[in-house]
Amino acid sequence: MSNPIFSEKTIREGVANYGTPFWIYDRATIEKRIQELKCFDTVRFAQKACPNLSILSIVRNAGAVVDAVSAGEIIRALRAGYKACENDKQVPQIVYSADIFDHDAIELVKKHNIHVNVGSADMIQQLADAGVRSNLTLRVNPGFGHGHSKKTNTGGPLSKHGVWHSQLKDCVKLAQANGMWITGLHMHIGSGTDFEHLATVCDAMRDASRRLGSHIRMISAGGGLPIPYKEEEKGNRIDIQAYYDLWDKTRKDIAQSVGHDVALEVEPGRYIVAESAVLVAEIRAVKKQEDKLFYLVDAGFNDLVRPSFYGSYHGISIVSKDGRELGPEQDVIVAGPLCESGDVFTQEEGGYVVTRKLPTAQVGDFLVLHDAGAYGSAMSSNYNSRRFAPEILQNNGKLEVIRERQTFEQLMENEKIVSL
Repeated sequence: MSNPIFSEKTIREGVANYGTPFWIYDRATIEKRIQELKCFDTVRFAQKACPNLSILSIVRNAGAVVDAVSAGEIIRALRAGYKACENDKQVPQIVYSADIFDHDAIELVKKHNIHVNVGSADMIQQLADAGVRSNLTLRVNPGFGHGHSKKTNTGGPLSKHGVWHSQLKDCVKLAQANGMWITGLHMHIGSGTDFEHLATVCDAMRDASRRLGSHIRMISAGGGLPIPYKEEEKGNRIDIQAYYDLWDKTRKDIAQSVGHDVALEVEPGRYIVAESAVLVAEIRAVKKQEDKLFYLVDAGFNDLVRPSFYGSYHGISIVSKDGRELGPEQDVIVAGPLCESGDVFTQEEGGYVVTRKLPTAQVGDFLVLHDAGAYGSAMSSNYNSRRFAPEILQNNGKLEVIRERQTFEQLMENEKIVSL
């Protein structure tokens, strides 16, 4: 598998300058994906996918706004240059869109006048108790969901997300009783896009809008836009225009019903950043377990957890350390360094380990995990006391560090040894 975004020369340069493992992002790819979505009135980046400050700054410069699902993400958005909302007539540059308020989050929402996409009646009451009086968006659980994994399904009775569709009127009454109006509707029911299923979601949005009356000013299609992770899918990208057309018709139907214009927003995370980045690791062992061949690399699920957590597929390629031609393909299992049997990059949902056709490689060659920009670095951990890998940006042909490799001192800086 090849990735035209990053040449083999660039991969080797990255290894020479920063060691392994490391993440590398391409600015132009991020900007291109945002441009593809500009048919929507508002493109709102789900920063949970990749919250690095430089990435947020690129997204902002390209004309997209952001959501935040924690106090920390509000701070990140402000640090990256996004502004608090001055009045309800503006498109908010930051929207807090989580299932609860913790105490830090509600304080920041009040201090900076952050627009809120509420997911429960309790959130409305907590805003009122904090003295907040503002327009709100309401996240709706329409009673069904959809996703490429059970863990990415965000609708239906087993999902914690959103206000159950039959409770919408109660939330409207509660908001109005506290001097607030619900002016927006948000509906995100999982990742992946099936257009037949999407039509059902649009119907649910129309139905939900009828329960809000004429105050609705905006609808959000949510996120979940897929990208082609497998090589054979690359020629079958999602049809953004067809996706927009379905939602645009929904918006127009609602606008006709309420008697005024209704804005249309989309909230992607994966679509904007996934294809912009790869994770580069070094092969540290080549070994046989009976008839199975393993490449063991110096990146693990502490770096990229998606294969272990979701059974997600990431394309894999090999770059030789010295520029030599690689040997013929073999069936290989790719695994990491962690003291965990589940630390395997070639596995499917349910933990089933599978092989991948990869060139014959040697210790010291470099293994590249593709399309890793979304929920890659963002979900990294210090498990096994491993350090966070550096993040590098390919910016107009140059490589720039946008996060340094964590030091061992930083790994332990907030810990202390008690007196014994």
